[in-house]
Amino acid sequence: MSELNWFMWGLDLFSGLFLIVIGLAVLAVIYMYIADKMQTKQAVRHNYPVIGRFRYLFEKQGEFFRQYFFAQDREELPFNRAERSWVYRAAKNVDRTIAFGSTRPLDTAGTIMFMNTAFPTQDEDITPIHPLTIGTHCRQPYTTQAICHISAMSFGALSRPAITALSHGAAQAGCWLNTGEGGLSPYHLKGGCDLVFQIGTAKYGVRNEQGHLDDEKLKAIAIHPEVKMFEIKMSQGAKPGKGGILPGIKVNAEIAHIRGIPEGHDSISPNGHIEFKSVNDILDMVERVREVTGKPTGIKAVLGDVQWLEDLCNEIERRGEDSAPDFFTLDSADGGTGAAPQPLMDYVGLPLKESLPILVNILIQRGLRKRIKVIASGKLIVPSRVAWALALGADFIASARGNMFALGCIQALQCNKDTCPTGITTHNPKLQQGLNPRDKSTRVANYNHNLHHDLGLIAHSCGVTEPRQLKPSHVRIVLDSGLSISLDKFYSHMDK
Repeated sequence: MSELNWFMWGLDLFSGLFLIVIGLAVLAVIYMYIADKMQTKQAVRHNYPVIGRFRYLFEKQGEFFRQYFFAQDREELPFNRAERSWVYRAAKNVDRTIAFGSTRPLDTAGTIMFMNTAFPTQDEDITPIHPLTIGTHCRQPYTTQAICHISAMSFGALSRPAITALSHGAAQAGCWLNTGEGGLSPYHLKGGCDLVFQIGTAKYGVRNEQGHLDDEKLKAIAIHPEVKMFEIKMSQGAKPGKGGILPGIKVNAEIAHIRGIPEGHDSISPNGHIEFKSVNDILDMVERVREVTGKPTGIKAVLGDVQWLEDLCNEIERRGEDSAPDFFTLDSADGGTGAAPQPLMDYVGLPLKESLPILVNILIQRGLRKRIKVIASGKLIVPSRVAWALALGADFIASARGNMFALGCIQALQCNKDTCPTGITTHNPKLQQGLNPRDKSTRVANYNHNLHHDLGLIAHSCGVTEPRQLKPSHVRIVLDSGLSISLDKFYSHMDK
């Protein structure tokens, strides 16, 4: 067959295929037109058949286009591009410098600025971060030199390779990893890092058939040398007043076994501990867990009403200082989660900028500041936010989403759908294939190392030798007038 014949044959074939495609497209449009006119659930589709479907397509794609094409570096929520970019570079351990000036506006109300001194700390005067001990009254107190740690993320909310990478990364960085409320999985233990076991309202992993604490299961968890502390979660920033929510689509057989729940069913934790009716009950559980395990035990909460804190301090005063929680993890109302009702996420609880000074102030006034260590959590993913939290009285910070970015999270906002494109929050094996725990663990370690390093840069520019020496006087905040005022005008009582 000549080349001309081959060409004509191919042309006929493609012409036929083209006509078939056009015909199928016409049939599809006719079908969609009829289907749209017949249905009454969506008014837009009924009134504007076929064309109305594009509205839902554009709405779905809007998140993508805003993130990559339209949003400016400092506009996006919950984390803008500038913040994510710093984390990505820190995790990859590449150049973190920028050029030609900051894109951050310095006259917007609420903006914080650190006050450099004419006599910054010289290299020879820099001191290592001082180790801090939690639970000095316990049989097995815990001492760590790290300031920045990995906040609570459960196996279930996160995938197997993600938890594995976090475990190895935390071990390399020398920080702790909080297990989240989903129980202790083999993947938390894989890296040999320090662990904080979280006891959520459902008490997964340490509950009996009635949903109460099981002392024998507590002992079994405490036997692991990696488990250094226990955290009783009362509430979480993204959903105060509501327990954990793990959609049934993410509850596979392994997760169901670890949590002790049916496979494929929604994992809904109670909105509070069934034992808690007063502050007495809180201290009773803290003492029970501490006595059974021998390890530091604290509480986690997001603040709203603060009267219970005053009542808690009153009861500690009555019982004695030894009865106090060893630490208080304070979550911010703008904390993150895999799934939460929007009204709670948007409108309930105090953000850290208000709740952290309140908590520290109460502890100072009641003489408990040295006894109870404060762990701040909630959007503290970059050095400036960590430095601010330390200046306002935090002893440690814990970040979940910062470490998710280090794993490769792109803020796709699909954590609750089991469709995470980076494999971090999905149990779909195909989507998990792109998440290499060995590579990502290195990035987690790099991120935490560089977070501490750049935190030191801020502290040294302010003239202190290590970050925990930062105080409110080192920070100014911009007022509505566009002018700034030193934070010690508001928080002069905070003398750490």
